[in-house]
Amino acid sequence: MTTEHSTTTFADLTTIGVGGPIRTFLTPDTRDGVIDAVRQADAAGSPLSVIGGGSNLLAADAPFDGVVVRDARQDIRFGSPQADDTVAVSADAGCNWDDFVAESVAHGLEGVEGLSGIPGTVGASVVQNIGAYGQEVASSVAQVEAWDREESRTVTLDPQHLRFGYRMSALKASMYDAPAQPSDRFFPTPRFVVLSVTLRLHRGAEGTVGYRQLAKALGVEVGDRMPVAAIRDAVLKVRAAKGMLEDAHRYGIPVMAGAKRADTVQAALQAQREATGSDGPDFNRHSCGSFFINPILDDTQAAKLPQDAPRFPAVLPSGKPGTKTSAAWLIDHAGFHRGYAVAAGAPASLSTLHTLALTNRGSARAADIAELARTVRDGVEQAFGVRLVPEPVLVGVTF
Repeated sequence: MTTEHSTTTFADLTTIGVGGPIRTFLTPDTRDGVIDAVRQADAAGSPLSVIGGGSNLLAADAPFDGVVVRDARQDIRFGSPQADDTVAVSADAGCNWDDFVAESVAHGLEGVEGLSGIPGTVGASVVQNIGAYGQEVASSVAQVEAWDREESRTVTLDPQHLRFGYRMSALKASMYDAPAQPSDRFFPTPRFVVLSVTLRLHRGAEGTVGYRQLAKALGVEVGDRMPVAAIRDAVLKVRAAKGMLEDAHRYGIPVMAGAKRADTVQAALQAQREATGSDGPDFNRHSCGSFFINPILDDTQAAKLPQDAPRFPAVLPSGKPGTKTSAAWLIDHAGFHRGYAVAAGAPASLSTLHTLALTNRGSARAADIAELARTVRDGVEQAFGVRLVPEPVLVGVTF
């Protein structure tokens, strides 16, 4: 069954809580329903936004005269253990990502525990190639089932077809002609609409601590083995301390009801109370997460960075070696510190905990977020010659 919701806005559906009214919002709860919703929108020539958890999207204040589809399916299916001690785990695209991680950890499986707490859905995870604390979803993906909007058929994509890169995939690339330049044909939804994802995870009660900040939180060394449940708990605590979890109160509004398991919503609310000491909203969590992608620079660009700027080996889109630096470091050292706002009392500001998150302090509109983003981007470019690229999908927003 496909439910059509009236008077829904992007502000209702996104973690940053901004965005205008949506003409048609559909939540199909069958595979055929998802495909039909996409096909009908494309056949009518309607703008189409297939949305996951709304954590990586910034929509304009103006009405969206198109169709927004959110997959309401949330099944997770565990296969039988294989000879190499792996288990294939398949999930519907609409499954809440952290619900998927929690269930995998509960089954004693290793491979995604470092990705705990990332807002969004399983389907969105492969579009963005989410990553954190030494893990990327690309490392575990076995295949993706998707609807090909161009050829009107279902396809199965393996990692070779998906062409994963840093916060990138072939799915996401189909939406852009160049970085931050939307394609005329497939935007704001990729050519391939994810229907389900199969990951191959490892059996075992322990995982590897692959990130220095996480190792410090656990009191161990990078490379040490720890119970996957302990790693998950530590990741959630570290993310909470930086305001990089979603505000679980969002699941209390009718249009979000059922988008995340009730037990994990209650656990998240309890953890949020303990972290903030309040039952109220946490505006540091009203964000798109990391707003700017960590830049990957060629040798010439990297040589212009200050000596104390972070540098990590990386690969350029061309396939050549490059240097990744920290967008958060560039923002802070360009003079935009935690809590920065374009004016006193402005409704949008950098998080008070983390310079990489642009936050809605309770009454911001998309225009306020865009003004802040433009100010930070231009200031960083003036200071360091590096033009930051936004990570969220921008629907009707330019800056």
